[in-house]
Amino acid sequence: MSGQCCLLSVSTARSGGAALPQLALLLRRGPWRSFSSQSDGEARVTRVLREKFPRASSIRVVDISGGCGAMYEIHIESEEFREKRTVQQHQMVNQALSEEIKSMHGLRIFTSTPKP
Repeated sequence: MSGQCCLLSVSTARSGGAALPQLALLLRRGPWRSFSSQSDGEARVTRVLREKFPRASSIRVVDISGGCGAMYEIHIESEEFREKRTVQQHQMVNQALSEEIKSMHGLRIFTSTPKP
């Protein structure tokens, strides 16, 4: 993982009887990247999915942990999912990423089949 991140939460404080709004900041240590490029973790997960789903028409991987590599959102459109229930599609993705999942805290999976 490149860089580290943490969530800093500042609780509600009172100032002169009025409550100040709660503030939550995501702090990230490490190099910043542009929105158009993939992080190392995103690229690694994408590469594994491309290998496991060669017929995929679309694969999109986004690190939603703020750059920590702890949680990803994955969108895959593939013919391999046709005639499979959603739970079966997600099991296929989990199986494909079995090694990568070991170092993750969470994963959001969205699967679909190409429109005819």
